[in-house]
Amino acid sequence: MQGTQEMYLLILQGEGETLEFKKTITHAARIARTLVSFANARGGHILVGVQDNGTITGVDPEEEMHTLNLAVNLFCDPPVQVFYQEVEMDEGTVLKVIIPESSTKPHLAKVKEDDWRCYTRVKDESVQTSLVAGTLPSPEPATETLEEIIDYQQERILELLKRFRRLTFRDFMQLGSLSKPQVQRLLAIMVLQGRIRLHDKEKEPYYTLF
Repeated sequence: MQGTQEMYLLILQGEGETLEFKKTITHAARIARTLVSFANARGGHILVGVQDNGTITGVDPEEEMHTLNLAVNLFCDPPVQVFYQEVEMDEGTVLKVIIPESSTKPHLAKVKEDDWRCYTRVKDESVQTSLVAGTLPSPEPATETLEEIIDYQQERILELLKRFRRLTFRDFMQLGSLSKPQVQRLLAIMVLQGRIRLHDKEKEPYYTLF
């Protein structure tokens, strides 16, 4: 009974930064973007079996979890952590998908073959954090710890922006002597952290200090 009441209250909140409604999960690749966006932000819930207007339609939880598990394991890198809760409502079963904020962000979602992109949650939408896309980066050499390498590379990005004020993706590759995968990962991390800002309304997107 308590779970039913909590579900009605949750639905009444409406979709937002930490909540999304889905009548059903039809495409693993598409839902992966939503999963990634929540994990890269503050976490959130997906209510499967609920229409956009809050009407409960109910679902078969097993079918929905199968598609969601495909999304997690095949279309998210690294895989996003999810938890499931089935709530029996008068109108049918609602599957509550719980996505905690990730400690291993950023997560990328597979858009198509060899094309992985980073998303975060802005209001009630999953928004791409960068227009940069390409193959997944290769692991860094193990001569230093990964954290030390990333810290050093982030400082290099910040120093370049302090000097030049605004830089494009190609600028970072040339001035920072960094590979495309390195720049791709670094910029995604730093945009998510709020350390730099992406300006994507121009013909060629550029970055500035926040």
